[in-house]
Amino acid sequence: MHTPYDTTLCLEELREALTLHGITLPSLRVGVLALIALGDCNVGTARELAAALRKAAEQ
Repeated sequence: MHTPYDTTLCLEELREALTLHGITLPSLRVGVLALIALGDCNVGTARELAAALRKAAEQ
């Protein structure tokens, strides 16, 4: 079981990693039951995220 603190640290790590790729998810937050809610994003942001993941998978 993860603590709320662990979840918050993970959220910040994810936010920093996304920022390295120029991606911002404005709705990124800690949700209920210590889950990380990625929130809504527009099509452009979703495409940027998909491209970053594909690029990372190629390495």
